[in-house]
Amino acid sequence: MGIYGALATAVTGLQAQSFALEHISGNIANSQTTGYKRIETDFVDLIPDAPSKRQIAGAVLAQSRATNDVQGDITVADRNTYMAINGSGFFVVEKKIGTNDGNAVFGGTDFYTRRGDFDVDKEGYLVNGSSAYLKGLPIDSKTGNVAGSVPEVIKLDNSFLPSQRTAVFNYQLNLPQLPKNAGYDPVNPNSELIDATAYNGGSIDPNIVADDNALFLADSIAGGAITVYAENGAPANVQLRWAKTDSYANGGSDTWNLFYQFDGDAAGTNPQWKNVGTDYVFGTNGSLSPTISSVNLTGLVIDGITIGDVSLLHGSNGVTQFADANGTAEVTKLSQNGFPAGEFVSVEVNSEGRIVANYSNGKKVELAQVVTANFNSENQLRRHDGGVYSATSESGDAILDIDGKVTGAALESSNTDISEEFTKLIVTQQAYAAGTRIVSSADEMLQEALNMVR
Repeated sequence: MGIYGALATAVTGLQAQSFALEHISGNIANSQTTGYKRIETDFVDLIPDAPSKRQIAGAVLAQSRATNDVQGDITVADRNTYMAINGSGFFVVEKKIGTNDGNAVFGGTDFYTRRGDFDVDKEGYLVNGSSAYLKGLPIDSKTGNVAGSVPEVIKLDNSFLPSQRTAVFNYQLNLPQLPKNAGYDPVNPNSELIDATAYNGGSIDPNIVADDNALFLADSIAGGAITVYAENGAPANVQLRWAKTDSYANGGSDTWNLFYQFDGDAAGTNPQWKNVGTDYVFGTNGSLSPTISSVNLTGLVIDGITIGDVSLLHGSNGVTQFADANGTAEVTKLSQNGFPAGEFVSVEVNSEGRIVANYSNGKKVELAQVVTANFNSENQLRRHDGGVYSATSESGDAILDIDGKVTGAALESSNTDISEEFTKLIVTQQAYAAGTRIVSSADEMLQEALNMVR
């Protein structure tokens, strides 16, 4: 090949170093780009076919090498809709191609990105800084489980959250073996028990009227209070009280009745408290005998507000009677499943990678599960503008996952290291300068060869 071959080889070297310089320039320019993956340069030598003792170094070819599998630093973000993937994988996104009757139209092609600066646009979609729309799996509002297996573009609904009637409330507590109510007198045996004969009509079942309210408060102990909700979201405060009706010391069994305040404004002979109608009988070991896991309150009405049928759930061994020095009831669980209507306030990403809507009534509703896409060869993805990638035959098809690697209120930084890029810049610059010396030397040698024929 001689001088001409050396000159051609030197030119390929200059081209290769120029190619590398483009990568270095792009990496430095995108050192602050969210989710950016730097591009490295691989040099491949091209050896001419010749006997082993006549082979020469030959030319060089520069190729791009992706670093999609190298994660950038995860930093805390000030927006709850920003997210980062802690580990391998990509967000599944789609591009908007236009609008129809004011509604977004999407291309139907999945793309993939590590850029997680998603924000809610005017139409309720989650879109990142490069105009890529986030996709995920919808969540069934009743079961809380993921519904379906094909990701779809996530769209938030900012309408009011309808109210939900209270149908169940969980109630667990420990009742004292000796209730120290206002009527209790240590020197008067059985003074802690309620005397049904002292009440209007000679009974505490089913109602206690307003005229007997003071007497009832003295004969019972507080059992907690909870707000429940009607079908239309109207709240009602349920006051609970317990009264011990019999005891082993009295010759019977330790027995309690539960009451709730039916009408706080009742007067005269109108009912103010209602007996749930169940005898809670305890054995000497402090456990219910027989066990009562639930009680049904049919047609519950509180202060004129109709709640409807409610299940009072105690669970297994949820109501006990153990000794308590204070003689009061200790409530360990009191919750219910109703809530009033709520106005959409904000959206966030929880620790499980789910999109959660927050409402003014304090409710959090999970709307969608963010999915991640993994590839057998993620460095073979095709790169597009804005940190977006598409699958290729070399990368393989996307493998979708909902493993919860998504972190909310966080962003992944560029994986470019400025100091490393400057080091490569120095090496590339020197290699290019050396290549130009080869061209100069080859030119001088050609001139000398031409001068020989003078």
